[in-house]
Amino acid sequence: MAIKNIVFDLGGVILNLDFDKSAQAFTALGIKNFNEYFTQLHANPLFKQLETGAIINAGFYDELRTTTGITASNKEIDAAWNAMLLDFPVERIEKLKELSTHYRLFLFSNTNAIHHTAFHKSFQQLFHFNFDTLFEKAWYSHLIGHRKPDIAAFEFILTDGGLIAPETLFIDDTLPNVEAAIKAGLQAAHISPGKNMLMVLPEVL
Repeated sequence: MAIKNIVFDLGGVILNLDFDKSAQAFTALGIKNFNEYFTQLHANPLFKQLETGAIINAGFYDELRTTTGITASNKEIDAAWNAMLLDFPVERIEKLKELSTHYRLFLFSNTNAIHHTAFHKSFQQLFHFNFDTLFEKAWYSHLIGHRKPDIAAFEFILTDGGLIAPETLFIDDTLPNVEAAIKAGLQAAHISPGKNMLMVLPEVL
């Protein structure tokens, strides 16, 4: 079925990420085993709570300190957690603008309030407009209470966006999320290591 809607992941698709930078920053704060708490493919219950809005920032800071034994300030934790957020390549933003003349564009990101504030601020400073205006609707896991790869998360965005699954292409750099989208009836494309959004789009559109 012809694609009418495109749902983009954020990190690793539009926004460059480096998980190791956060791992290194948390190591410097005293968490020697940070990858047991959070990676691209895994999040422990505390980080899942943060990504579904089940815990507020203050509770997250306190629970992280209690769980890990670190004494870092909230500001230090923010800086370490945000260290993974890199840049928004200009050519990707221009591509989104171009695509918006032919398709309905949406965003679905597993994120959290701390990252949400940080990347919106950095985008605004660089491009001088609100990031979310690139899309008809942006779904953030901590605001909607659903996170990928839960099938219910995809069912939620389909219903909320009034989208027909077979007419909707989902693009993500995490394979389990792509596999879940397919199970939910969407078309899907995986941005594998070594590729980027601009390389994959011509293969699927």
